[in-house]
Amino acid sequence: MSPVTILTLRTALVLSLLGSLAVQILVLPTIWNDLGALPTAWRVTVIVILALWLVCLQVVALCIWRLVSMAAADAVFSVGAFRFVDVVIAAIAVAAVLTGALATMLVPGSAAPGVVGIVYGAALATGGVALVVVVMRSLLRKAIEMRSELDEVV
Repeated sequence: MSPVTILTLRTALVLSLLGSLAVQILVLPTIWNDLGALPTAWRVTVIVILALWLVCLQVVALCIWRLVSMAAADAVFSVGAFRFVDVVIAAIAVAAVLTGALATMLVPGSAAPGVVGIVYGAALATGGVALVVVVMRSLLRKAIEMRSELDEVV
């Protein structure tokens, strides 16, 4: 991997982490206040869903950071990479479920049906991203197997 690519990826990851922390610190309390007219249990549930979604994003960013580091050290084609890829898949899947839960909470409220549909669509798309990573995981496994076979031949 080129140094420019690594630097670009790490910059994007740092910005993602800083942005998600800013949202947790600055935006979630504002959302809490904006939902003041709603029952406390509903407000707590919404904030918890949003906070957990952000944690999923942060977990994915940290795992990708580690995978980028492994790629920079030419060690990404190792069994150790699966641990990070598996965590990424789980975090994305949890984010998809959380997004679906948020959409479900919007159904009985005053949210427009189109908004609810968009949030459900986002949940479906997020689940699709998890499936894409599952496919990428299988490609990583194949690459490791092929590299092992090549090492044996050489």
